[in-house]
Amino acid sequence: MARILVIDDEQTLRTELKRVLAREDHDVEVAEDIPAARALEPQGFDLILVDLRLPGPSGDTLLEEVDDVPIIVMTAFGTVQSAVDAMKEGAVDYLSKPIDTDELLLIIERVLKNRRLEVENEVLKREAEANRPSDAMIGDSDAMQEVFRHIEKVAPTDATVLILGETGTGKERVARRIHALSDRSDEPFVPVNCSSIPENLIESELFGHQRGAFTGAHSARTGLVESASGGTLFLDEIGELPPPAQAQLLRVLQEREVRPVGASTARSVDVRLLAATHQDLESMIDSGAFREDFYFRLKVFELELPPLSERGDDILELAKAALERSARELGKSELRFDDEALETMQAHPWPGNVRELQNAVERGVILHEEGPITEEMMGLDEADADSSQEAKDGESLEDYFVRFVTQHEDEMTETEIAERLGISRKTLWKRRKRLGIPRQS
Repeated sequence: MARILVIDDEQTLRTELKRVLAREDHDVEVAEDIPAARALEPQGFDLILVDLRLPGPSGDTLLEEVDDVPIIVMTAFGTVQSAVDAMKEGAVDYLSKPIDTDELLLIIERVLKNRRLEVENEVLKREAEANRPSDAMIGDSDAMQEVFRHIEKVAPTDATVLILGETGTGKERVARRIHALSDRSDEPFVPVNCSSIPENLIESELFGHQRGAFTGAHSARTGLVESASGGTLFLDEIGELPPPAQAQLLRVLQEREVRPVGASTARSVDVRLLAATHQDLESMIDSGAFREDFYFRLKVFELELPPLSERGDDILELAKAALERSARELGKSELRFDDEALETMQAHPWPGNVRELQNAVERGVILHEEGPITEEMMGLDEADADSSQEAKDGESLEDYFVRFVTQHEDEMTETEIAERLGISRKTLWKRRKRLGIPRQS
């Protein structure tokens, strides 16, 4: 099914084309002129049929206003030269009036098929880029090897996965890898950053809406959950979802159906949910900000990514991979780090994790003029000077962690300690356990 917009000043033709196309299960909207079409937001359609001769602005006006939506022009005049001119301006095909419905359906089927192939090719390109051996999936450390083993075990299942980790540890990369190794890999992977959707639009964005469901809903819209049907929905920053949206997603997981805003009936969906957060959801449950039933529905399989500071020599491997990519993108070659930069990178705490490392390397490549890349080019000399105010000379990161926790646990809460260290409360608890620092009662 496709969303098709028909623009023609003849009411009889509009009605007939809507009937013919609706019979083929297409969602059809009609308009009598360009201003009426603009009110329907033509950019949101899959295909547009437009007459070249219209009262007011001509049909070819739309060719200049709408990008990435195939347009078929209709004409009843002369030698079809006007239609040929329109195709030169970007129309994908034309039809001569009176319209032959069989020809119309064949052209629409071909155009929509070509459109799907273009979209699928773009998706495949993005997926290939996302799933090639890359920064977030590099790791010989024990912690990352365990992550890889868990990915391989859970990927072939349809289990919901909750991916935990500090900001910048590569949670979306892991989600994409799970999708790529699953039986759904040929279907859509739909990533959604929950923190980027305004609260008043969350319901419409996730679940869709019917035309007229609310002010401004000029046309029906398919929600992101339904768009992911057959494939994988990845909800990043799941802790940012307000409780009402959590309740609706819980129903999606339980009933396998979604009801768009303004719809009288629900629609079946087959979607696998992957979620990620850097927040402590258990603490959010205690404060009432996160639903406990939704949390346990998400936590079918929990996968926690280690911070970069706990990945040892992975830091240098990630840095080299980032260097190769940045050098290639910026047209530079044969770049390398000097010894001081390598030592600094291994000692740096990396509170921003892999993302911070990538940004530092890219900065170094941008500023590079000659010789090896230095810590100054990467901006790490200033960062180290700042961190040295708290860490003593020659002190390892683990020693600093032990000293900081034991010195401040009587005067700070666990949340405050975790925030000062740039880690989650759960990571703080795990490091306490691993380093033998019991929490004082």
